Amino acid sequence: MTTSELAPTAPWIDRREALGAWLAPIGAEAVVGLDTEFMRRNTFYPQLALLQLAHDERYALIDPLAVPLGEALQPVFAAQPVVTVMHSAGEDLEAMSPFLPDGPHTLFDTQVAAAFVGMGLGISYRALVAELVGAELDKGETRSDWLQRPLTESQKLYATLDVVHLHPVHRILSERLAERGRSAWHAEDCARMKRRASHREGDPQPQRGFKAASEWSPEKQALLRRVLRWREATARALDKPRSWLLEDVQALDLVGNLPAMAANLDERTRGTRALRSPQRQELFDLLHRPLDAEDIEGTAPIVGHPVGEAKRAINEMRSAVDTLATQLDLPPGLLCARRSMEEFVMTGHWPEALEGWRREVLFERLAALLPG
Repeated sequence: MTTSELAPTAPWIDRREALGAWLAPIGAEAVVGLDTEFMRRNTFYPQLALLQLAHDERYALIDPLAVPLGEALQPVFAAQPVVTVMHSAGEDLEAMSPFLPDGPHTLFDTQVAAAFVGMGLGISYRALVAELVGAELDKGETRSDWLQRPLTESQKLYATLDVVHLHPVHRILSERLAERGRSAWHAEDCARMKRRASHREGDPQPQRGFKAASEWSPEKQALLRRVLRWREATARALDKPRSWLLEDVQALDLVGNLPAMAANLDERTRGTRALRSPQRQELFDLLHRPLDAEDIEGTAPIVGHPVGEAKRAINEMRSAVDTLATQLDLPPGLLCARRSMEEFVMTGHWPEALEGWRREVLFERLAALLPG
């Protein structure tokens, strides 16, 4: 079955009244398919360019550039127990966060569901539809300019087909999840995805991603955290990419070797597109402001590269995870990512990423393999 045989009608909605009329039939516990098209053009936040909806064999293409979405979407998707079906929803949730800051009431992610029912980790929507519905989707418009107006008929068809199959895919995956007893696990992972997308201040411990600083003193690590959190907050406020303020390598360099004078900072950050005079002064002051005990105590230590007994323990954990994943018919990466094993071994603390159902099936196995 090809896309030309599946040409559903989807009205173009660019008025608030028309959107309200389309949403009106959606009641509590309804199932609604949702997808977005967004662009990242020199901004921190993805720019929502199109919203596609499917409900009860009705489809709609909504223009977020013309319609105020927040007041329309909140009562339908957040305030009542509607099941919102999406595929690989992380970036879509981020793009919709200005209108649904806490995400939809109940998220059903089809990519995550597919992993739980033995279809592999990270399966594409195109492959999923082909496998479950037998339809071939054309991906020719993947790199389209979705902010242009008007959209072409080809763009509209492509966008509509991205939600047409969400209902049958949801139905099939829901049945398979129930057959395997994985429905609760899937729901938990979807709720976790929503929480991640709703973090509007970024990672509170961004320094943990900088292994190159793992040997630094607690004071230096705390200062790196301070600079990275400043970069995050400033990038969000200016709606500019983080790297336009400070590249990762620049952040490490400035913290590792403090600029003695503002002119030295200017020289070492020359060419950084969003770092203007006010931001340069803020950054210079931030680098030289004394740290207090709270700054240092509140900084999670950076986990370095494992060696020796730690490396051996991680390899044993990976083997144990692989064995359990085979028994449960789950992808090992869905059960436990390597970075979570490293965190557990290097800090001795159970990772937040492994809370919930993963703790129930993994804790005793992995704790028994800790060094010492």
